[in-house]
Amino acid sequence: MAGVTGELPEIDPPGDDPALDDLLVNVRACRICEGALPLGPRPVVRMAAGAKILVIGQAPGTRVHETGLPWNDASGDRLRDWLQMTVEDFYDPAKLAIMPMGFCYPGRFERGGDLPPRPECAPTWHDELLRHLPDIGLTLLIGQYAQERYLGPRRAKSMTETVHRFDEYLPDGLLPMPHPSWRNTGWIKKNPWFEANLLPVLRNRVHRLLGTN
Repeated sequence: MAGVTGELPEIDPPGDDPALDDLLVNVRACRICEGALPLGPRPVVRMAAGAKILVIGQAPGTRVHETGLPWNDASGDRLRDWLQMTVEDFYDPAKLAIMPMGFCYPGRFERGGDLPPRPECAPTWHDELLRHLPDIGLTLLIGQYAQERYLGPRRAKSMTETVHRFDEYLPDGLLPMPHPSWRNTGWIKKNPWFEANLLPVLRNRVHRLLGTN
């Protein structure tokens, strides 16, 4: 399985906001839905107060649960390619914050595929965490669960149509995207506008926010 190789980035680097550091300690100690988690709780979240980009995805997979490092898998490799970000920049919490809809690995359906993110995480922690991220200029809403919470009735009838209408949400600093899972490779091939139209806009925003142009 792909992901970060070699020495892993520090999981919980101290930031410039002691209150946020304390809050992150509390988030990582959360046990609200412990009884429903097949591998037990290991909340995965990463951020610092100066972050310019926020990634709101779904929930950790098994590899992320094992390492405690978000997007440490093949999906993360593809996401970093979409962003044109190095591993070092991607895991610099002062540049990019990572706050999934569900902080712990939720388990799998009997027929295969991961269960939805646990519903307790976002209403319990998201608003508190967002109060410590005043400089976010772009929020990536990856997958239907993030889009449902943060776009609400503004969503289209399908994820494909919501992502296709991405320019409607950009004025608010929101960018809906599909999950970068290998399971969506067929979707990407069937929707060439995603790579042709959305990714250049995404990369331009990222480079502009991080000053890497």
